[in-house]
Amino acid sequence: MLLWASLLILAPVGGQFATEIKSVISLHPPWTTLFQGETVTLTCKAFQSNAPQKRKWYRWYLPGEIQNETTGNTYEVRESGGYKCQAQDSHSSDRVDLLFTEANLILQAPSDVFEADSVVLRCQAKANIILNNMTLYKNGKVLQILDKTSDFHIHQASMKDNGDYYCSGVKDTHSVSSNKIKIVVQELFPSPVLKASSTQPIEGNTVTLTCETQLSLQRPEFQLLFRFVKSSMRSEWKISPEFQFSPVRRENSGSYWCEARRLNSLVQKRSQELQIQVQETVRDVRIHSHPEFVFEGQELVLICSVNGVPRPITVSWYKKQPRLLKDRELQTSSKTEFKVPVVQSSDAGEYYCIARNGRFSLESNSVIISVKVPVSQPVLTLSPPGTQTLVGNEVRLQCEVQRGSSPIWYQFFHEDVLLTRIEATSWRTRSYSFSVTAEHSGNYYCTADNGFGPQSSETINLSVIVPVSRPVLTLRLPRDQAVVGDVVELHCEAQRGSPPILYQFYHEDVTLGSSSSASGGGASFNLVLKTEHSGNYFCEANNGQGVQRSYTVSLSVRVPVSHPVLTLRTPRVQAVVGDILEIHCETQRGSPPIRYQFYHEDVALGSFSSLSGGGTSFNLSLTTEISGNYSCEADNGLGVQRSESVSLNVRVPVSRPILTLRTARAQVVVGDVLELHCEAQRGSTPILYWFYHNNITLETSTSHSGQGVSLNLSLTADHSGTYSCEADNGLGPQHSEAVTLSVMGLTGSKNSLIATSVTGGLLSMMAIAAVALLFYCWLLRKAGGKPTFDSSRNPSAPDPQESTYHNVPGWIELQPVYSNVNPNRGEVVYSEVRSVKKENKLTAASEQEPFKNTDSCVIYSQVKGASTAASKPQFLDPLTPHR
Repeated sequence: MLLWASLLILAPVGGQFATEIKSVISLHPPWTTLFQGETVTLTCKAFQSNAPQKRKWYRWYLPGEIQNETTGNTYEVRESGGYKCQAQDSHSSDRVDLLFTEANLILQAPSDVFEADSVVLRCQAKANIILNNMTLYKNGKVLQILDKTSDFHIHQASMKDNGDYYCSGVKDTHSVSSNKIKIVVQELFPSPVLKASSTQPIEGNTVTLTCETQLSLQRPEFQLLFRFVKSSMRSEWKISPEFQFSPVRRENSGSYWCEARRLNSLVQKRSQELQIQVQETVRDVRIHSHPEFVFEGQELVLICSVNGVPRPITVSWYKKQPRLLKDRELQTSSKTEFKVPVVQSSDAGEYYCIARNGRFSLESNSVIISVKVPVSQPVLTLSPPGTQTLVGNEVRLQCEVQRGSSPIWYQFFHEDVLLTRIEATSWRTRSYSFSVTAEHSGNYYCTADNGFGPQSSETINLSVIVPVSRPVLTLRLPRDQAVVGDVVELHCEAQRGSPPILYQFYHEDVTLGSSSSASGGGASFNLVLKTEHSGNYFCEANNGQGVQRSYTVSLSVRVPVSHPVLTLRTPRVQAVVGDILEIHCETQRGSPPIRYQFYHEDVALGSFSSLSGGGTSFNLSLTTEISGNYSCEADNGLGVQRSESVSLNVRVPVSRPILTLRTARAQVVVGDVLELHCEAQRGSTPILYWFYHNNITLETSTSHSGQGVSLNLSLTADHSGTYSCEADNGLGPQHSEAVTLSVMGLTGSKNSLIATSVTGGLLSMMAIAAVALLFYCWLLRKAGGKPTFDSSRNPSAPDPQESTYHNVPGWIELQPVYSNVNPNRGEVVYSEVRSVKKENKLTAASEQEPFKNTDSCVIYSQVKGASTAASKPQFLDPLTPHR
């Protein structure tokens, strides 16, 4: 039977024979492919020291390199490239290639995959892109349909998981494929190599077996266990990579190999076999035990090795009794082994053996047996008690066993990551304290081991509650300005805080609604905008640790202008030349400022702005050219709206008509035909004319063409007297000057009398006319005007065959002239109406010449601002010039 004797020796770096200290890069999040705009935090680790060091960061790309030296061990990355780091006094890390892409779909995987790793492959679509029929492929074949999750888990990675992976999805009717990722599962450590301090030792010497292997430099934090095997005999799993025979016996000769495995893992590898041949030595008796360390309840085997003593022999076993005079004999037999089937703590002590063959009696050395008690399952407790705690609190993990021999090694783990390792030599309890951060949430457990094998506690889940930070409220609009009818998205998000988080939305301290985020991130609330939604908005976040309120965000909801209404306002029912026309444009809805544009027959007249809402006006002094269609436009930057067209017909009042008497001879007699012709030089049609004889109406007639009308009379003696006419087009009648006509009889006496009377009458009329003319000229000079009498303008003598009578005082009349005046292009615009004197001349054909201006005076003026609504009309004294 194989005899075992060993001495446990700890190897450096937890059993790993490191040839170099190499920097290692870890990623958070652990992906090498990300979307453009995301951030990866690189952490550089060098396991030889925990002290802060300077680290050199490299971002590699052909044809050169970029170097950035930092004092911390983290580095945030947003750009594609190959990255390496190097801590002080260590070698450079392996290169990590990162890709930030604009693709719609990516496949994400860790940068390195080792044996037995738990690997997650994530098929990730860009935000706001929904893909259907998500499928994961391996080496071009469908590996799994990703129906309910975008993640694929490889629980125990092995070489069979090597290959090319990618995923795809369907958007609308088009297939979208991700990038390809090649996964190569790396060895955590190579197969061990068994070495011996001597393969042909002398019996009785010490022989050390060493199981050598190399942990991957990317995973130096892991721990290896070792055991040594000969045929069907196996040692216990231990941290030490060494096993000793002290002393070695001839029975220890044989073929050996060793096995190595990762702690808490199924990854296990064995070495090639190594042949050990023990050489015979001189006569000797030695005692040793198997196993090396004896645990309570285990079988103890004491072996008495007898060398150089001829057979047959008998072996006696003794246990020393220090307080007695004689040691206690346990057994005498021919066997070289003494067994204690079930070891108790009372079996501890010092043992030796004596070999006898009748000639010799040889006493062995002593061996001290220490009975070890295996550790019970440890119990992990949290202090203060409870499974929840706040960020910043102090938490103490306590690991305790009820039974177990010292020394006991305690190890504390967080999510299978070793936190610390503590040795207890006299107490069965050890604790580990730390100040918690958000990253400390998760599962904790501890292990206890006193050499018989580690025992693991139950897992405790610790939830670290992070109070919410001040949330940020974002208003997302479909355009630059908020317009009535748009949908605004209110997004509230706290950068820190343990979920679930309740978000509350407010408008002017009035609650709009709430939304809960169960997995972190923000929440949104949609609102269809109305005019009353202008104002201040804020949101609150609460996860039970206190309410945090965002800063206030203002929103101004603008209303597009409605169709404006154009109104034409005149001082009377009909629009008359010389009146002031107020064009008013107003829209019922629309956010100010609103700009109004006025049009006449699609020709722009001017524009005005209303800064506080309401309408605006534009004033015009009416002339005949202003007749036509008017419209206006309103615009507040959200679209132009145009009014309906409004027609305007500007009417001209009739001027004073001129009455003309036409006869066949200079002196009319009874029986002649008299033509009375009445005509107004200006006036909108139709014009109604009245003829009067001695203020008695003779006849009325209507002119639709703007020309005058005539009336023929066959003269009798009764037709002598005064004639006049009147014109009216509904804007006020105008009466002509009176013309006197004397009709002569046919007898001689009567003719003489009539001639005398006519001659006297004509002289009287000429005298009266001369006086009136002189008086009129005197009035004009007094008023600042000029007389219109000019000898060069006297009418030529009438045709002796035809007499024409005119109402001469009507030669001079006032003609309105209208204009808008803007002196020096300033801000003040006003309208002027001037009266212009006109002369009627008799031509050789008894027709009137066009009127010529000889003088004028201002009879109307209106002042308005160039960019404001026009003022109300102001009527002035027609003889008072006004500017």
